[in-house]
Amino acid sequence: MIPLPQVKLFEYPKYWAECYGSAPFLPMSRQEMDQLGWDSCDIILVTGDAYVDHPSFGMAVIGRMLEAQGFRVGIISQPDWHSKDAFMGLGKPNLFYGVTAGNMDSMINRYTAERRLRHDDAYTPNNEGGKRPDRAVLVYSQRCKEAYKDVPVVIGGIEASLRRIAHYDYWSDKVRRSILFDAKADLLIYGNAERPLVEIAHRIAKGEDVKTITDVRGSAFLAKQPLPGWKGIDSRSIDKPGKIDPIPSPYQDMSAASCDSNKENSAAANIESTAADAKKDVSKTPQVIEISEHISSKVRNKDWDNKAKPWLTTYINLPTYDQVKSNKVLYAHASRIFHQEVNPGSAKPLVQNHGDRIIWLNPPAYPLSTEEMDGVFGLPYQRVPHPVYGDAKIPAYDMIKTSINIMRGCFGGCTFCSITEHEGRIIQSRSQESIIEEIEDIKEKVPGFTGVISDLGGPTANMYKLNCKSPKAEATCRKPSCVWPTICGHLDTDHTPTIELYRKARKVKGIKKVLIASGVRYDLAVEDPNYVKELARHHVGGYLKIAPEHTEEGPLSKMMKPGMGSYYKFKEMFDFYSKEAGKKQYLIPYFISAHPGTTDMDMINMALWLKENNFKLDQVQNFYPSPLANATTLYHTELDSLKNVKKNSAAVTVPKGGRQRRLHKAILRYHDPANWPIIREALTKMGLARKLIGSKEGCLVPAESRAEKSMQYTKGKNNAKGNKTSPGQKVHGRTNRSNQGKPQAKGRGKANPGLTRFSNNQFNDRKGPGSKPGRRQGQ
Repeated sequence: MIPLPQVKLFEYPKYWAECYGSAPFLPMSRQEMDQLGWDSCDIILVTGDAYVDHPSFGMAVIGRMLEAQGFRVGIISQPDWHSKDAFMGLGKPNLFYGVTAGNMDSMINRYTAERRLRHDDAYTPNNEGGKRPDRAVLVYSQRCKEAYKDVPVVIGGIEASLRRIAHYDYWSDKVRRSILFDAKADLLIYGNAERPLVEIAHRIAKGEDVKTITDVRGSAFLAKQPLPGWKGIDSRSIDKPGKIDPIPSPYQDMSAASCDSNKENSAAANIESTAADAKKDVSKTPQVIEISEHISSKVRNKDWDNKAKPWLTTYINLPTYDQVKSNKVLYAHASRIFHQEVNPGSAKPLVQNHGDRIIWLNPPAYPLSTEEMDGVFGLPYQRVPHPVYGDAKIPAYDMIKTSINIMRGCFGGCTFCSITEHEGRIIQSRSQESIIEEIEDIKEKVPGFTGVISDLGGPTANMYKLNCKSPKAEATCRKPSCVWPTICGHLDTDHTPTIELYRKARKVKGIKKVLIASGVRYDLAVEDPNYVKELARHHVGGYLKIAPEHTEEGPLSKMMKPGMGSYYKFKEMFDFYSKEAGKKQYLIPYFISAHPGTTDMDMINMALWLKENNFKLDQVQNFYPSPLANATTLYHTELDSLKNVKKNSAAVTVPKGGRQRRLHKAILRYHDPANWPIIREALTKMGLARKLIGSKEGCLVPAESRAEKSMQYTKGKNNAKGNKTSPGQKVHGRTNRSNQGKPQAKGRGKANPGLTRFSNNQFNDRKGPGSKPGRRQGQ
């Protein structure tokens, strides 16, 4: 069971400035402060995004949360970072600066997966690029210190959160130290920051020196030595086979049957039985285990208070910055330990030496209860951009202005995704009443509302109120995923609360349609056919996004994603219920190219699957190594850090280098003539030219045409600007540019039989592009 915090989020005594009340918009100028009657701000928040007063924008949430505690909060949005002047525009904050890069990491915001500069920014008025610096948290923090060096600086948000310890940096291709060292900040807060930030704000307001605030969960700080009273253990002493931590296994009393989520005779495998199941009454009471406030004190005292809790007295020494910088085995090892210590119920503090100083990383903050989540989303948001932007369009706002976040967190553990590292694995859900109230708020406040709710979701559409059914397992579990390689027997998979929410949302007066735009975790959905039926009948606007990410077992195992069996089960159900409802609806699968663990043959097989199912991808997502993600560790070290790491750990095939990454991306767009030359070259080197090049039904790309041959003399010549043509430049009137995170597919998934699939070692005597000397392709 997850312990309760000492003080709930909205139970702190209000700061004296509460008398000023709530501001229509948090002020961005001295003039607005004067209108509010403020002589100064207690806290100033600096952000790399435009200020949109909407609960999908982190700075608005944090600002309104601090305002609700009684503080006067000002916002400096997208300041000119070339001098300290813009950071002094609201005067000197009485308590501290809060700094974030915004809703996105500034480097991912500014650069494509191929490290090319983007010229747009969805979080900026009129989609204008270049309004925030690279590594914005570092630059903003340093400017705040220049403005008023005696004012504490607290950094947070996704950029700081994912750089809290030594981490591989894709853009510089090196291991960088914790962001705290370069930012010169006083404290770092990671994850969704309401709980730690509110505590820190009240403690500073009471006169406590920021340097002495060392015990706040969800925070990190620099020190000369570990805190007194704690015992340190070496991380290498706990990463051993069969032993992660001296805690009794929470799974020891599980029956084998309870874990068997892939039975051949399950309802998802047979449409007739799913149809019968769907007719059952969904009004049954779900077995939903809420966070620990719902556990009686009697149970708590008996099963929890008397148990040994080594995490209360012990911290873990990670390999030092210098060690992980120069030794990939130790980097992979440190990554494993980091990802094991994410459970707020039992995580230990982490310590990492950087030269003569250490970074001390406190355990994660306790998750918010439903009551606290309702309070956060019930704050007085205006749900529109600040008036200073006038009629300028902010694309990110236009995308989410009628969407509703119903939960936080994700227990999927996908290695390429940073949600778990940032928001945690425990699902934090709002009440249905709170969500319905937000629908009413949208109706009232969003200009031009048409009656369509664009999304009821979150990190994943169908994890609402899905939690662990075992308090013991919830408190001590260190598994990276609750659904991989199979669904855990302790996980509640009953979607009844979600179905009931959808039905209530549809009944709100003035609502014409409620769409589900967040990705559906289909391996969970097939566990409850009623959910698939409800989704297909009422909440799909013709196309539904899902994310298989790949079709081949090699890459899927390194993504920690389910095999294609779950996809086929879901598609069968979805098609059945769509047809039953008299609708023509199609799935839009998302795929990732060049992910660690992917061979050239894996990509060819995925392209054959796409062609067989008549999918033509408009946009393709090339793997983007974001800081601290498990897949980024695989990319950097080329070691399987998903298992115990040793000197002789298995190597992982990693597509690196511009040419191989371009090849993998091109193979996914096999239908684009611009990609045929590089695909033909690869197929020839792999010994597959006769089988896959030509006009036969089973071929992937056509043979070279006369027109193409006649243009060979221009191959490799410079273009009008003196540069060779490359992805991102216009080719034959089109732009071949990745749109990170939004790949789409055309086609209805109709079968196109006759295509042959190949194993990785079928042609392993041929070295494919990017293969290493002395190694066979696919090994």
